[in-house]
Amino acid sequence: MKKFVALVALCIVSLVLMPPASAGPVRIKDLVNFDGVRGNDLVGYGLVVGLDGSGDGLRNAPFTEDIMTNILERLGVNVTGEQFRPKNVAAVLVTATLPPFARAGSQIDVTVSAIGDAKSLLGGTLIMTPMNAADGEIYAVSQGTIIAGGATAEGDGAAVTQGVPTSGTIPSGARVEREIAFQLSSLSDLRLALREADFTTATRIEQAINRTFGRNVAVMLDSGTVLLDVPATRMRSVAHALGRIENIEVQPERKARVVVDQRSGTIVMGEDVRISRVAVSQGNLTLRVQEAPQVVQPNPFAEGQTVVVPRTQAEIEEEPGTGLATIPDGTSLSEVISGLNALGVSPRDMIDILKSIKAAGALHAEFVVR
Repeated sequence: MKKFVALVALCIVSLVLMPPASAGPVRIKDLVNFDGVRGNDLVGYGLVVGLDGSGDGLRNAPFTEDIMTNILERLGVNVTGEQFRPKNVAAVLVTATLPPFARAGSQIDVTVSAIGDAKSLLGGTLIMTPMNAADGEIYAVSQGTIIAGGATAEGDGAAVTQGVPTSGTIPSGARVEREIAFQLSSLSDLRLALREADFTTATRIEQAINRTFGRNVAVMLDSGTVLLDVPATRMRSVAHALGRIENIEVQPERKARVVVDQRSGTIVMGEDVRISRVAVSQGNLTLRVQEAPQVVQPNPFAEGQTVVVPRTQAEIEEEPGTGLATIPDGTSLSEVISGLNALGVSPRDMIDILKSIKAAGALHAEFVVR
């Protein structure tokens, strides 16, 4: 049985560490962000109504009563001094991202999340909620029926929840009311910011752009920035220049990287990972302590008292482990995988081995633990 489990674990590691096919060229639009072409975060505070008894408890969430009172008073309903405790309303935070060049009247998706003790937003309707940006100005107004992705049910002795019923979305739930003041056409130069800074990739982007236009219109400033001279492109506008540049294909250079997830035991290696010749010994030590107290009492009608006598059993178990194994130099990812798989250990033990190899200076890659 142990051999079967080890074989299954070895297969899992082999599948996770299978060498990928050689990466092909990637479009520049997928490698960089254009300066100024970005979204803006919006947030609003609103009220959801129409819930089926799953709203906020107003005693525990007084802010819900405050916003409900303000909304009713704006609608001409005077509730000052009234005592009402509805269970079908909930205070929420509404978030969205205003995309670049969004125009007044266009619609965007919003996410609605409860901030009180509401149990579910399923079937609720968000009342008109202004959404502000970081500058405090209102850029959109949201309203609509919430689509919640979860459900909850409970009784006197048990409760069950599937998904997250206290959060949901409203597709096209916000309408843009104000546009971002940004004139792309007024730029004389434009920076291309690499999503993963690398001197080699930046150089290739510069060369590909200059080769496309037949003259020097781009220059690399650093590992994460390429500067584009817009007038030198001789295009009608900045938008036309970006439209021609964004689909140019470039072969990106990737860093050698090993990423491990300790929770799931997942290991992912980049194609350029290399390991120097190293010897590895691995084994497990298990300490087991068991308590089995025994009750001792005197015979009937005899003098004495009942006592609890402790009974402790402690043992240490050490598994044979792999012994001292040698991992040869790996000049390719397949050779690295073959050397590691030769140890015949589980994925979680493999993570510990990779950590130790990195600490020994034999793993030539960035080691990322999540």
